Amino acid sequence: MAKDLYEILGVVRGVSDADLKKAYRTLARKYHPDVNKDAGAEEKFKEIQKAYTILSDSQKRAQYDQFGVADDSPGGQGGAGFGGGFSGFGGFSDSLEDIFDNFFGGGGRQGGGRQGGRSRGNDLRYDLEITLEEAAAGLSREIEIYHLATCSRCTGSGAMPGSSKVTCSQCKGAGQVQHVQRTMLGSFSQVTTCPTCRGTGTIIKDPCLLCQGKGVERKKKKIQIDIPAGVSQGTRLRVSGEGDAGEGGGPAGDLFVVIVVKRHKHFIREEDDIYLELDLPITKAILGAEVEVPTLTGKTMLKIPAGTQPGAKFRLKGKGVTHLRGYGAGDQFVVVKVVVPHNLSGKEKKLITDWAELRGELK
Repeated sequence: MAKDLYEILGVVRGVSDADLKKAYRTLARKYHPDVNKDAGAEEKFKEIQKAYTILSDSQKRAQYDQFGVADDSPGGQGGAGFGGGFSGFGGFSDSLEDIFDNFFGGGGRQGGGRQGGRSRGNDLRYDLEITLEEAAAGLSREIEIYHLATCSRCTGSGAMPGSSKVTCSQCKGAGQVQHVQRTMLGSFSQVTTCPTCRGTGTIIKDPCLLCQGKGVERKKKKIQIDIPAGVSQGTRLRVSGEGDAGEGGGPAGDLFVVIVVKRHKHFIREEDDIYLELDLPITKAILGAEVEVPTLTGKTMLKIPAGTQPGAKFRLKGKGVTHLRGYGAGDQFVVVKVVVPHNLSGKEKKLITDWAELRGELK
């Protein structure tokens, strides 16, 4: 069975909007991936976000309370996750700055959270797979994503063309309502988010049929990504403003392109150096030779001196990965693996025996 959404946020059914938000912010700050590096923290953070997305929406919450399920997607058009390496970057849709702003009252980036019906769009993630050669040299790649864009029908207002939002009659446009409780100790007042307009201060009487009043719709888009030389596994590139559009005309989120480097058939990378294991016949190790070895930019010749021992390491300066921040590149190291033949002919055995006898190694 799926986990209970109220249990995920540590609250009970019937919890107020204010207490629900407080519980969400506490857990979000605790499990945010920028703060909590423990295994499973990011998945927990996504779970918390998903639960809050449903329970903070009065219609979705009512649906969940009645049927035990609810559509958690913007505009009711399905969830995040689009295939092709692309998914909603749920673990980072609320930035750490936004969480701290909600706790301590400012100082973070603009556009975070909901202000006057405007909310910042979600960040998105795209996993881009590249080769080690591409990581070393850099490249430009066009990717295709699905994201939430400003609704083409209502231009982001959420209202049908020809109609408009009206001021909320309950809070008079303030987005908050005040409750006064009188006791024998005096009067106590509490300010909460307006339950009618959910803090926007306005009501949409005639919601847009295309976006259901959200002001955004799902669209496909192609984006050119410039990947600098020297990126490594897990490098995260930020493309500002290419995430989901914000509801109510709010600012768009960002797109994060996460680099996935394919495993190479020859090389192993350690920081900006690369290592190649070279199978070398025992005869060439003994007599010396000049052999052809692969590099990230093509093949080159390597001189093997006579008497080379197993495990010997040769350095090709500057043949490694370009430094991401700075000049120059790492090195390539060729590690020798001396290959001893398993099966010898009679003639070969005699030659080896004669050689061992000359060296006095048969005694």
